[in-house]
Amino acid sequence: MEILTQSLGAVFGFIDGILRGFTDLFLIKPLPANLNYLEDADLKSLDGEERTFKAKALWQESGAVIMAEASELSSLKPQLDQLGVPLYAVVKEDIGTEVRDFRPYFAGEIFLDIKKRFYGPRERKMGLSAFIRLGVWRSGLRAFRNGFMGNVRGEGFVLGAVYVLGAGEQGIVMEHREMEFGDKVNILEVLRAVRRLPVELVEK
Repeated sequence: MEILTQSLGAVFGFIDGILRGFTDLFLIKPLPANLNYLEDADLKSLDGEERTFKAKALWQESGAVIMAEASELSSLKPQLDQLGVPLYAVVKEDIGTEVRDFRPYFAGEIFLDIKKRFYGPRERKMGLSAFIRLGVWRSGLRAFRNGFMGNVRGEGFVLGAVYVLGAGEQGIVMEHREMEFGDKVNILEVLRAVRRLPVELVEK
């Protein structure tokens, strides 16, 4: 039975590799963001206050970890709090109950990215090719089991990102771009990036 399981795993892995290679041909390659591009983003609060501000305010004093749709980072919040670095989420739209449904899975503040800067500079969509990628199906099943479904309405096919930003003009310390839905950032790499921030920042 163990040999059969290993053989099936190898076959599915081979098929997954072929499908990934094929669908990658249709996936727009990401362009790296720069600090000027991100700090000019217009963010809108979603907690009832209806305030709009420039994204730079989020990391100006203490740096920040900002995620565009990657709820797994919530597990890092206690460690980030210890280091004095806040965790935020930005979303590209607020349709129906989507943000409200997302809140139980994310421990930080959530803002609407009006210009979708954190999804650029070149916005990328997975498109229908997502449905023939095994990794997407695995991620979707995992999200379903956890009770979070997301959406495919509006801009639901847009791929997200994660950023670690230093305070002031220190810039982008780390940038992770989704290559498919559910392409999770390595949370240990995020933590290492935060720890690379200046000592005076994380100890203040």
